[in-house]
Amino acid sequence: MKTSGVSRRNMCLWRFVLVGCLCYSVVVDGLGVNWGTMATHKLPPKTVVQMLKDNGIKKVKLFDADSSTMSALAGSDIEVMIAIPNDQLAAMNDYDRAKQWVNRNVTRYNFNGGVNIKYVAVGNEPFLSSYNGSFINTTFPALQNIQNALNEARLGDSIKATVPLNADVYNSPVNNPVPSAGQFRSDISGIMAQIVNFLSKNNAPFTVNIYPFLSLYGNDNFPVNYAFFDGATPIVDNGIQYTNVFDANFDTLVSALKSVGHGDMTILVGEVGWPTDGDKNANIGNAYRFYNGLLPRLAANTGTPLRPGSIEVYLFSLIDEDAKSIAPGSFERHWGIFRYDGQPKFGIDLTGQGQNRLLIGAQNVQYLSQRWCMFNPNAKDLSKLADNINYACTFSDCTSLEYGSSCNGLDANGNASYAFNMYYQVQNQNDMACNFQGLAMVTTQNLSTGTCDFMIQIVSSSSSLGPSLLGLAVLTLLTPLLL
Repeated sequence: MKTSGVSRRNMCLWRFVLVGCLCYSVVVDGLGVNWGTMATHKLPPKTVVQMLKDNGIKKVKLFDADSSTMSALAGSDIEVMIAIPNDQLAAMNDYDRAKQWVNRNVTRYNFNGGVNIKYVAVGNEPFLSSYNGSFINTTFPALQNIQNALNEARLGDSIKATVPLNADVYNSPVNNPVPSAGQFRSDISGIMAQIVNFLSKNNAPFTVNIYPFLSLYGNDNFPVNYAFFDGATPIVDNGIQYTNVFDANFDTLVSALKSVGHGDMTILVGEVGWPTDGDKNANIGNAYRFYNGLLPRLAANTGTPLRPGSIEVYLFSLIDEDAKSIAPGSFERHWGIFRYDGQPKFGIDLTGQGQNRLLIGAQNVQYLSQRWCMFNPNAKDLSKLADNINYACTFSDCTSLEYGSSCNGLDANGNASYAFNMYYQVQNQNDMACNFQGLAMVTTQNLSTGTCDFMIQIVSSSSSLGPSLLGLAVLTLLTPLLL
């Protein structure tokens, strides 16, 4: 929708009249969001920055230091955590390379009206058990070099290097599974002690990602209510009652830090959130319930039993990312509080006052034409249908078809239509992308049903289409030979 002739201020006032909210609300103190960009079609960075400002979000955590994102953030005064991806950690073991990185991605934006960089994230969950030690030898040297480079550039007093770590870096003994017995994982206890000491020396925070949702995922025996904040049978630890997994997890870290002599270290929660699709427990109802419990606690500075007071928290995440790896689970592409197009999914109150209403979505979003790709009901030879569905889903996002997900109730033809349409949209509605050896056809009728949304992709100047249409043509030619 065009908004020429209407000032943003007037738009805000009009929106206030309509929905009773102010554009520039005051969010919970210390609250930020994660802005990931692993999407086939990205919103323009300036559009996202304006969306952050419209909703009063003043802190953002990135997963890189992309120049277009940084340019969009310049002058916004939004506090930023930039990042060095895991695949660059080895390079950062060379101090000269680390200095070059700091000069190119930090110093470059350190001017009046530049980017308000507060933290540099060195890696992203580099010690995950599933990585089998791939980054254990490169993470700490990279952390040291980046912080020392910041110090040498005379930026170290205001910009701190930290390592966002998954909560699997600490645990409690099997024979005493309570928060007060928290300790760092045995295989990394030595390196964790070194990292914690270095962070303390530089007055940098410990950053941890906590996911109560993952306690439920794949574990039908886990008490569901314990993943939320509205009442569960408590676990008692030395007289302290724990009624939710977030508090118990956080305090296990506090105890682990105490075990290495730093029980008072500042802790940032780098990621916490709830996905809305891709699993039976990932839905809008549960996400609403989770945030409706978390945000008021943050606003009240409740803290946890071992660490009462305010906690700096970054919600995960801002926008859905349809190109994220689904190795951990199909829910990975559905963490956003906003959809892929920057439109809000559900009511939420970032002030923590419980006045839940839809956030302000991205403005002036451009969409592709109102066209969908569907299963061709006149198709004669269905022998190639499974192969074509598999191809479509391999190179697009079919996670909403998973068991318990929003499109799980479709029939066989509906499943095919959903898969074909997702590929068609990823390929910018190119006519060649809706053939599938005669099994598909273009329609102008919206195929959405109930909870299942047959999406129309956005226009993006930075789309990543995956395989070329040549790949589909090759499949068309080769499939008869393979069958």
